[in-house]
Amino acid sequence: MVREAIFEQQMPMEDMNMAKAATPKTETTAETAIPGAESFAGQMPNPTEMIEQFRSLAEENLAKSKTAFETAKSAFDDVQKEAEAGLHSAQEHSSKISLAAIDTMRANTESTFSHLEKMVGVKSVAELIELQTAFVREQAERAVDNAKTMQALYQKAGEDMTAPAKAAAEKAMSAIKTR
Repeated sequence: MVREAIFEQQMPMEDMNMAKAATPKTETTAETAIPGAESFAGQMPNPTEMIEQFRSLAEENLAKSKTAFETAKSAFDDVQKEAEAGLHSAQEHSSKISLAAIDTMRANTESTFSHLEKMVGVKSVAELIELQTAFVREQAERAVDNAKTMQALYQKAGEDMTAPAKAAAEKAMSAIKTR
């Protein structure tokens, strides 16, 4: 702008028009502006098509995300149900184990009182040793039987409590593998 103003002051108006007419006018097009640009002509994407492609891609991803969420939610609900079943099973087995322990203590207490009653009526040292030996043998046999019983109860409890979790984990893993 400043340059043209200085140029106008130095040159009369008609000379300026002649100078403008004398300069060749060149149009700047894609072909003349950048060498090799003709290969890109017609490759410019249509903005409406691009927006539609982005929209369809977003909708597709949203649908996939919803499906994945529903699958995960379903798997979580299954795991939650199995965990509740496992807790219920644990509660049942805990009751069984507690009752078995109480029965064992009751039997031991009754056996001990019975042994003490027999000890009161002892007349000789030999009879005392015989009663005591029989009592210890009986208690040892009971202890082995009680240990086997408790072991079986604990083993059954462990199997029953882990079975739902194992089944849920296998189901979840198979669902993941199929995806």
